[in-house]
Amino acid sequence: MSLLEPRPTAAAASALACCAPDGRKLAVPDPGSRRRRLWDLNPATHCPVLGVCLPIELLRHLVGKALPSHAAEEDYRLHCIAVSECKRRATLSEAMHKTLEGRFALAVRQAASLRSTAALAEAWRERRDDERMPGVLWAMLTHPRCDTVLESQMLADVHMLQHQLGAAQRVDRARLEALQGENAAMRAELDAARRRLQQHSAALLARLDVAQSQAMQLRAEAIGRDTALAALHEELRSLQARSPGLKTRAELARRVQEQAERIAELERQLRAQQLAELRPASAAASAETVAATPVAAPPPVLGDRAVLCVGGRPASVPLYRHIVERSGGRFLHHDGGEEHGVQRLDATLSAADLVICQTGCVSHDAYWRVKEHCKRHGKRCVFIENPGSASLKRALVELQT
Repeated sequence: MSLLEPRPTAAAASALACCAPDGRKLAVPDPGSRRRRLWDLNPATHCPVLGVCLPIELLRHLVGKALPSHAAEEDYRLHCIAVSECKRRATLSEAMHKTLEGRFALAVRQAASLRSTAALAEAWRERRDDERMPGVLWAMLTHPRCDTVLESQMLADVHMLQHQLGAAQRVDRARLEALQGENAAMRAELDAARRRLQQHSAALLARLDVAQSQAMQLRAEAIGRDTALAALHEELRSLQARSPGLKTRAELARRVQEQAERIAELERQLRAQQLAELRPASAAASAETVAATPVAAPPPVLGDRAVLCVGGRPASVPLYRHIVERSGGRFLHHDGGEEHGVQRLDATLSAADLVICQTGCVSHDAYWRVKEHCKRHGKRCVFIENPGSASLKRALVELQT
């Protein structure tokens, strides 16, 4: 029986009856220097020693080995049998003494260094309220310097400690019941949360099934499209094998179409410019109309000088030639590295007297070649950004100023 397992009230009364002295005053004999055995102790100490120092399961094991016929007794009856056996040296008392010595060997060694009853009392006061109390109780009671007064004080302390532990256990029981109620409420809440989680999981699984079905359908559609695309590629390769020049002819037809569109655009621009040049100015135009209409600059006179135009749109080259030749110059052109090699640009620059470079339509290499050549040979050069005919006319005027 341990301190953490208080006996019922009736059991406690029976324990006191079985363990109390018979009314006569028992004197502790002079111990000398030898430690006392369990059967040498005051019979009043047997009950608290067994109840505090030997757990009930260990006590049952010892009784089962020494007295097998009593191994199945209830706890209180088993305790009473063991207490009665402690009064004499017998198989059970020797087994209990050996077990106690083994369990509390450290406490016994520590108590051996105490040489007086006062030292024992001081050690008991220091250790009676902590977890070492069972070992200290056994070591002190069996110590040769433990007298009747100290023994009575130790038994009284153990008795009161058992009362305190009983009260504490009642409080702990009430707290345990409250915690059990709280635990039941939390368990109910946990079960509700678990059910909600299961419902949510079921909904997610249903959505996952739908998504997987849709994914399988999309995968099947993708496989169908890939199969159709492969068939079309195979058909295309078959057609290309039967007509090896089909791709080249299609590319040539596209380029012919683009050239035809460029020629048509140039013809429209040329006709519009010719009509504008041949249209006579109206003498009857009002002063307001004259003020609102910008006066076109007179065409520059180039005096048969060679004008090199670097860059520009290929479709506008005939218009550039017309403007330069109408101004009395000779037209030279280099595309700025698009199709004409940049190496030919140096020879073309050497043959030119004036240079117009359209910076938005030439490569970086051609731009720096033009700039370096004109700076080194002192040639007039104008850089324009807009490749239109108006920008070209303004450049020619700037070259003449």
